[in-house]
Amino acid sequence: MPRTHRPSIATKLTAMNTIISGTALLLASLAFGLYDRTTYRDNALRRLSVQAQIVASNSVSALAFDDPHAAETTLSALSAAPNVESAEIDAADGRPFAKYRRGPDDPGPARIAIPEGQAEAVRLDDQQMALTRQIVFQGKPTGSVSIRADVRDLIIRRNRYMEIIGTVLSASLVLAWLLSWLAQRSISRPLASLAAIARRVSSEKDYGARAELAGNTEEIVVLVDAFNDMLSQIQSRDQSLRTAQEALEERVRQRTAELDAVNKELEAFSYSVSHDLRAPLRHVTGFAGLLEAHAGAQLDDQGRRHLRTIGEAAKRMGQLIDDLLSFSRMGRGQLSRRNVSMAAIVEEARQEVMSAAEVADRSIEWQIGELPEVEGDPAMLRLVLINLLSNAVKYTAPRSPARIEVGSTLDASGDRVFFVKDNGVGFDMQYVHKLFGVFQRLHTSEEFEGTGIGLANVRRILHRHGGSVWAESAVDQGATFRFSLRIANPSV
Repeated sequence: MPRTHRPSIATKLTAMNTIISGTALLLASLAFGLYDRTTYRDNALRRLSVQAQIVASNSVSALAFDDPHAAETTLSALSAAPNVESAEIDAADGRPFAKYRRGPDDPGPARIAIPEGQAEAVRLDDQQMALTRQIVFQGKPTGSVSIRADVRDLIIRRNRYMEIIGTVLSASLVLAWLLSWLAQRSISRPLASLAAIARRVSSEKDYGARAELAGNTEEIVVLVDAFNDMLSQIQSRDQSLRTAQEALEERVRQRTAELDAVNKELEAFSYSVSHDLRAPLRHVTGFAGLLEAHAGAQLDDQGRRHLRTIGEAAKRMGQLIDDLLSFSRMGRGQLSRRNVSMAAIVEEARQEVMSAAEVADRSIEWQIGELPEVEGDPAMLRLVLINLLSNAVKYTAPRSPARIEVGSTLDASGDRVFFVKDNGVGFDMQYVHKLFGVFQRLHTSEEFEGTGIGLANVRRILHRHGGSVWAESAVDQGATFRFSLRIANPSV
């Protein structure tokens, strides 16, 4: 799985310090800017209020003597204030008394309602500031003066301040980044070196590598010491593990060789015994036949029954010898693996089983499902199916009709699980551990014929294919035999 690219600790430390420094400086600049703007605005309003007070004081006599010319002369003094755009004096009844306009198209100031108990009212927005103040003579209002001024100075000051903040902030960020880059090297370089050593140990399994002691902080020194100590312990344990593994592999090789030798001796012994048993068995069969031919007419029914028992026993013993030889050869033969059609194998096995004389007249219902190809030895797999189908046919003898089903499913590991299911006599699951043993039978030979080697051969063949076999059943409710095989590779 590809490793996702992540920024280094040096980059993170530099970026973190730069961001912190820039954020602190930006907040400080915004705080100072807000303070300066508030202070400058309050001073501008205060100047406008002072100008209104001067005009009001100088206009009292003009209002008292109804002299608009004198009032306009007083207002004209506001031309010295470059931010004042217009002013107006109103009489006590609200009629305009005198006015001042910086430009001919100036609409004049808007009169602001003065709250009760106050001497003036102020209004400020992004375009202008306006103020209306009462003119009082001998405690009585005799009129009001309204002044409107622009806020260009405030806007110019704000823009200039923003430029200064931008310049200082940019220069400070560059300086903070440079200082952070220089300062973080004492932390990031030892950690980067430690990360490189860890990556080397992980990829190359080089537990002899050691990190160099570097850095000027106690934590870095402790971390490097602990890392090197951990590598020393891992190296020691790895060496011990390698030694133990080599010793274990040598013991496994010895035990495997001994087991192979024992198996070969056992198979040779089984083959030799099975082969040598044929000679005396032939003598028993031959002399029993001679006895029947020579004295058969003189024997009574019991004598002839004894001769038949001897013949049947010899026949069963011959079958046992053949099965034992087959079981012995099964462990020595080489597997010829290739893609095998299980559908074809099942059909061949079914035809061979049905060709037997004892099943010719039986009513058997076959249900064969979809069967895929698998990887294996076709001859041995054919023997597996012959044994399983023969068992199904044999143990469904009391049923009419007998029903035998063959199919497959896919398990979670990707192996194909095949099954042979019948409606026969079944067996008790408490004896299932005996089912696949040599000469192990769950029914007597009087009930059903057999030698008890067929299922042992099935298990041995499937184990050699890397598969397994198991059974499920209940008395008088049929049985299901399942076995697993690897699905054939389509590219083979």
